[in-house]
Amino acid sequence: MNVLFVCTGNTCRSPLAENFAKASAAKRGMRDFTATSAGTNAWDGSPASDGALLVGMERQLDLGAHRSRKLTRDMVAAADLILVMSAAHLEPVRQLGGGGKVHLIDEYGSDGGSSEGVSDPFGGELDSYREAADSLERAISGMFDRLAR
Repeated sequence: MNVLFVCTGNTCRSPLAENFAKASAAKRGMRDFTATSAGTNAWDGSPASDGALLVGMERQLDLGAHRSRKLTRDMVAAADLILVMSAAHLEPVRQLGGGGKVHLIDEYGSDGGSSEGVSDPFGGELDSYREAADSLERAISGMFDRLAR
């Protein structure tokens, strides 16, 4: 299973989601699982934001080697499942051929609850990053629960 996480700049939410998913897959013993991330408006090669790095460290995730990537048609084609951070990311993924496999991250793992996506903490206080990370952890746990069913 190859899961692609998509946000806007690929410096906050999607790298955190990618790393949470990798850590969770390892804990669950899932060897056939890969996670990657990209951004709809990313600059290739940017590091993770300071807030994402700090919150990652608080949660035993190392985002130090992360470099942003602009979302491409090839990335979309290679993914089995694409989870986006907000409704604004759905259409760009669909335009690149991901229509049947793209979902809002918090909606995918929920049991029909309402979905608001994950707020973008970029430029905000550290607590905004922590709130986003909390939302991502819940959504990723729900994703694995759904994949296990």
